[in-house]
Amino acid sequence: MDSQSDDAPDVTELTPPDRTLMGPGPSDVHPRVLGAMSTPLVGHLDPSFVEIMNEVQELLRYAFRTDNRWTIPVSGTGSAAMEAAIGNVVEPGETMLVPTNGYFGGRMASMARRAGGEVVEVDAPWGEPLDPADVEDALSTHEPDVFGFVHAETSTGVLQPDVPALTEAAHDSGALVIADTVTSLGGVELRVDEWGIDVAYSGPQKCLSCPPGASPLTLSDEAMEKVLAREELPRSWYLDLSLLEGYWGDERSYHHTAPITNVYAIREALRLVAEEGIEARWARHERLARALKAGVEGMGLEMNAPDEYWLPSLNAVRVPDGVDDGSVCAELLDRYDLEIAGGLGDLSGEIFRIGCMGYSARPKNVIFAVTALGDVLESMGADVDPDAGVREARAALR
Repeated sequence: MDSQSDDAPDVTELTPPDRTLMGPGPSDVHPRVLGAMSTPLVGHLDPSFVEIMNEVQELLRYAFRTDNRWTIPVSGTGSAAMEAAIGNVVEPGETMLVPTNGYFGGRMASMARRAGGEVVEVDAPWGEPLDPADVEDALSTHEPDVFGFVHAETSTGVLQPDVPALTEAAHDSGALVIADTVTSLGGVELRVDEWGIDVAYSGPQKCLSCPPGASPLTLSDEAMEKVLAREELPRSWYLDLSLLEGYWGDERSYHHTAPITNVYAIREALRLVAEEGIEARWARHERLARALKAGVEGMGLEMNAPDEYWLPSLNAVRVPDGVDDGSVCAELLDRYDLEIAGGLGDLSGEIFRIGCMGYSARPKNVIFAVTALGDVLESMGADVDPDAGVREARAALR
């Protein structure tokens, strides 16, 4: 019988590559956020940390455009905030209406089923938004308890327009509304209260340019009342909002050890949002993404989504004929240390996904991405004009 070696593993110093992150996330982290993460730890119940918790909650309300008392960073990645939202609001035996127009609508369905819910669907093709008329028909047919939609679909580059039409129809049918805002919070217009969204969750690593680990979640009073009135406990102890209420509410009682450094990080990331101004930040993302869009179109490529529902923070670009998307992404990493991504699900092999988010949304990154992509595509024999792409991107930035 072999015994374990007494020799310690010979692991070298950590030296990850210095990438420019222009994929679907994470985005480049702002130096101030990295600096905040290097500050000393305190205890998760320390009075100074409680004050930091209060500040994070207030800053999140500003970013979400909400007055919801129940606005917190969930300890975990964006998927943890997603599961906290769905796993608490959807009770066993209840019905949740979910979309079919992207990868993350499918994840909503999976989480709802694990929560004991019955899933029904409102259909739309991948790469298109939900039609409010189709949502109304589905609400009338299925009478769901909860309606979920993806505000900014990372897998397709589609921004859902006319959100108030969806939420009004859902409320008229008696359903609460859960919105996936993972790729929209801090990057494109989002107004939780004004638009009638009951629950919204997000991730910090996209438009907030913060490492994953503490993920935004907000619930209206009506949604939280439903959570607290449940007869059956949620299936996750860790993400049970009735227990987290004791830690993030007035009592500040122990539930778990919060990821203190990640809370520092999201506080600084949100402070940057407040300093820039949320509407100015939305405008910056759109201006820089339009320059990126002008560049890829200028070199001869096509966007996947038409302008009326184009998502500035995540640009889906059609892969030209005869080109393998995976080879392009690999060559960009190898030659330029530039990360973009290919498609998922129904759009696998058909699109590039190019992020323009947070600290990555800067003029030099836009020009760099257009230049590098054009160079790699031309070297692979694609019918593109890289110089024209760079000219159009520069012109859009003037």
